[in-house]
Amino acid sequence: MDTDQFYTTEKVGFRQRWIAYIHALQLRICKGLEDTDGLAVFKTDEWQRHPGGEGGGGITKVIAKGHVFEKGGVNTSVVFGAVTDAMRKQLKLEGHQWFACGLSLVIHPLNPYVPTVHANWRYFELYDETGAVIDRWFGGGTDLTPYYLFEEDALHFHQTLKTTLAPFGSDLYPKYKKWCDEYFTNTHRNNEMRGIGGVFYDHLRPQSDDEAERLMAFQQANGDAFLTAYLPIVDKRKDTPYTEKQIAWQEIRRGRYVEFNLVHDRGTLFGLKTNGRTESILMSLPPRARWEYDYAPEPGSEEDKLWQACLCPRQWVGG
Repeated sequence: MDTDQFYTTEKVGFRQRWIAYIHALQLRICKGLEDTDGLAVFKTDEWQRHPGGEGGGGITKVIAKGHVFEKGGVNTSVVFGAVTDAMRKQLKLEGHQWFACGLSLVIHPLNPYVPTVHANWRYFELYDETGAVIDRWFGGGTDLTPYYLFEEDALHFHQTLKTTLAPFGSDLYPKYKKWCDEYFTNTHRNNEMRGIGGVFYDHLRPQSDDEAERLMAFQQANGDAFLTAYLPIVDKRKDTPYTEKQIAWQEIRRGRYVEFNLVHDRGTLFGLKTNGRTESILMSLPPRARWEYDYAPEPGSEEDKLWQACLCPRQWVGG
């Protein structure tokens, strides 16, 4: 089924511009990460969804066993289908057909002093039986999950995001930073954040075509800022010596990452509930993780410094 048969040329054009941007951004981010790694390159896996009322596909790009990046993926998808009873019940969606396009990435570096990073930028449309758009929204954000806390790195990451959001409203960074802190939290772990946050937003609904264009520009600005926010941190920390002690702590924190993605993450749940491609959905999981019973780092240690930042969200930049 071709979704474009339902919609006006104007709506198709808007959607196609977003799809084109996402695919171009995927190539740009992969090139930046490959240049930084210097060894590994992304492998490309193009896939199609199952027939029977569902359509579209995606491009999964994965990197592994590099000099810097142990495992990671930068994935795009352009998917659509019928709103099922399971989606109505689990995702609270009311409509006849849906469309979604986005880019999602997770990068797990080898060196424990280099943080894991996640980002996602997506656009969603919902239609009635005539093909009319009855709802549409943007969502996304990016967040940092370090294993060791360097305050200058946290400052750089958050300042880059704040600077990116500023032209769209001075209130957005503090609002979306707070949303990120609250969302990327393992509530079953006494409200322990999985990292030091970033920005997160969802269901940004345009009320006019002009507002839709503004939100498109907002999303593109966030996507364009990713490499600026992340790569300087990688370059600064990638050659730092480390021992088995740091590896063990990295694996414990990665365990918290796995818990969040499998228990709380709405993107993971959406993909699985809409019969998404399991390999691409679970690409976000690290290659190594560990769980130790009732573990807590030694008070005052470098590991504890990171842990305390996850227990008590901090304001890394003003405003």
